[in-house]
Amino acid sequence: MRRLLKRSALVLLALLVLMFIALGWYLHTKRVQRDGSALLMGLSANVQVSYDERGVPHIQAQNEADLYRALGYVHAQDRLFQMEMVRRLARGELAEILGPKLLDMDRLFRTLGLRAFADGYTAKLDKDSASIKALTAYLDGINQFQATHPAPLEFDLLHIPKRPFTIEDTIAVSGYMAYSFAAAFRTEPALTAIRDKLGADYLKVFDLDWHPSGVMQTVPALAQHDWMQLDKIAQLSQAGIEQLAIPQLEGSNAWVVSGKHTASGKPLLAGDPHIAYSAPAVWYEAQLSSPGFELYGHFQVLNPMALLGHNQQFGWSLTMFQNDDIDLVAEKINPQNPNQVMFHDQWVDLTSREETIQVKGAAPVKLVLRKSPHGLIITDAFKDNYGDAPIAMWWTFLEADNPVLDAFYQLNRADTLDKARTAASKIGAPGLNVVWANAKGDIAWWAAAKLVKRPANINPSFILDGATADADKTAFYDFADNPHEENPARGYIVSANFQPVSPSGIAIPGYYNLYDRGQRLDQLLSQPGVKWDTKNSQALQLDVQTNYASRVLRPLLPILNQVLVTPEDKRLLDSLSKWDGNFQTKSIAPTLFSQLIYQIAHNAMVEKVGATQFQNLLRTRALDFAVPRLLDDPHSPWWGKAANVNMDARQTMVLAAWNDSLVHLRSTLGADSSRWLWGHAHTLTHRHPLGQQQPLDKLFNIGPFVVPGGREVPNNLSGPIGPAPWNVAYGPSTRRLIDFADTSKALGINPVGQSGVLFDVHYNDQAEMFANGNYVNEHTNSADVQAHAREHLVLQSH
Repeated sequence: MRRLLKRSALVLLALLVLMFIALGWYLHTKRVQRDGSALLMGLSANVQVSYDERGVPHIQAQNEADLYRALGYVHAQDRLFQMEMVRRLARGELAEILGPKLLDMDRLFRTLGLRAFADGYTAKLDKDSASIKALTAYLDGINQFQATHPAPLEFDLLHIPKRPFTIEDTIAVSGYMAYSFAAAFRTEPALTAIRDKLGADYLKVFDLDWHPSGVMQTVPALAQHDWMQLDKIAQLSQAGIEQLAIPQLEGSNAWVVSGKHTASGKPLLAGDPHIAYSAPAVWYEAQLSSPGFELYGHFQVLNPMALLGHNQQFGWSLTMFQNDDIDLVAEKINPQNPNQVMFHDQWVDLTSREETIQVKGAAPVKLVLRKSPHGLIITDAFKDNYGDAPIAMWWTFLEADNPVLDAFYQLNRADTLDKARTAASKIGAPGLNVVWANAKGDIAWWAAAKLVKRPANINPSFILDGATADADKTAFYDFADNPHEENPARGYIVSANFQPVSPSGIAIPGYYNLYDRGQRLDQLLSQPGVKWDTKNSQALQLDVQTNYASRVLRPLLPILNQVLVTPEDKRLLDSLSKWDGNFQTKSIAPTLFSQLIYQIAHNAMVEKVGATQFQNLLRTRALDFAVPRLLDDPHSPWWGKAANVNMDARQTMVLAAWNDSLVHLRSTLGADSSRWLWGHAHTLTHRHPLGQQQPLDKLFNIGPFVVPGGREVPNNLSGPIGPAPWNVAYGPSTRRLIDFADTSKALGINPVGQSGVLFDVHYNDQAEMFANGNYVNEHTNSADVQAHAREHLVLQSH
């Protein structure tokens, strides 16, 4: 018996060894090849790829076609699954691999029209243009890698079939990036519901008026089930994307300082676009070199043109313009014909198209999607479940000439002011702030977008009436009307998503961020006598303070002083009174402040607007503007009626919010308030699409990391307003600093790592450095690249 047990144990051990060997071999087949040689058909000559210590490829080719084909190949090695997920999201094809739970998300994106738009847009492209030739070569490199290598691990787990990537995929993904800017889906229904259900007095706190001097200085009634339609669209536009851990663009900082204010005497460019965190990260870094062209770029999936980049001569960064380029329009239906709507005083027919969604494990779903003269009927996405009132969507991305591929192809080569301006003028949607500099000393900023002319006195923050002229679009403004600056006398430019001012005085509706972050950057950059370099610029990018906390606390502290009486309350209030607004990890004041402003907004608004619309409001910038204005107005209708004869309504509600905040913090962070440190409550985890379920989260997700920063400070590690604890949802997607006196010393950082391949050495090798606020060198000159090369891959033509 003992011999039998021993033999069985040996057999079991042997099986385990064989299993581990098989698993090791399986994972080995998924590895990224960065050394040796590989065959890449279609090359006219061998391409040299040197990988540095962070896994960044430095590609040297003899011509542009070879360069972009090689970029596609190496990009696919590291990010093929990310490419697959983003294209399926944009084209409404997730349910095909993830099943019925993603059907509503597919319904939404089919209704947005990105798939149909991409197909039609591609058919009209000039295939001989330089940008399309570059894209075609890049996609060929991706497809060759996919066809000749084992599928990524995630493909096997989800049983994703391989299929070639196309130009249509790239156009659809660019549409998703434009859509991810769009706050209209969350903001317009919420504000319209407040206006129509509660009245105009309730809108005063949101500060919806245009400020002509800048900040640096009626719709048809909808039934309840129709509001439910819009609520679901708003929720899906946010929650589903968060669940899939697919990057969504949120804000950004960028500034440029002329040589007269730098230590080196040359311009210094800084940029940190704010994008939702994920694993892998949104940006893929690569240096491209061919005769007559060199660029160190940051690339997004399925796009061979760098959206951020620099070389020895010039460079640029981006922020989100935040202009409102989407209008929601309530259509008036003909009572005698439900397929007609009122347009310019007559009934006109809706056009329609039919699409089929493939669903894993279930029958295909057919959608009939309609269009009015105002745009696609987005409520058709869920017509079977909710009301009948059609809401159309007019979107600049779908309606305007938008040669965005040409724009960035030219921007990748824009070494002069004129070239950069011309490139920026081609960007139609989404709206982007292009912040640019060159080594010759020029600095500039252009708010790049097609700005639409709307009828006078129309506020597109609300759903518009399609039966009137309110929803008409007469034309687009000239690019010269867009906000911009070129070599301003002050010697620096700041872009931080605040409301800009047009040189021609036109109002530019939008969903702009708080102005405090821009004012903070402007205040520090305008300090007399300071000479900027990459060292003090790091401190500026990592700054965690603005004036917003002071603006909120100015009316709040006197109220709290009047209503708080216990020693514990007084002690906590003292910590708020002495707080300077810094969101540092070892302070309890940011924790108390963040919980309290959420609780005040919740207690004042949730019963009046409903739980769903309140959740939508939490994900808008409108609420950021509302909180200090609400606290400043003791007569605001949001306070309701006083329930205590010794207090007014504002005092009553603030006291209740304070008590609710302490109850919540004790239940989540513990009874000892000295342990309510911001670092205990505020953490960053980079989530992978497969990391949404246990135990895969332990395998694929990266983090959590304790991080400073917060909502609308320069180091904008943040998320929606909400209760503790706070999981950072978005923030700097990279931090770049380029001094044009010596671009070989440019600094940057990736929030996680270059690779999206699990167990790869570069999967998460920068995550801790990023959380700690560290920077790394971006190697550009040949000597530095050679000195830091760790592996070398030769892509051979035959």
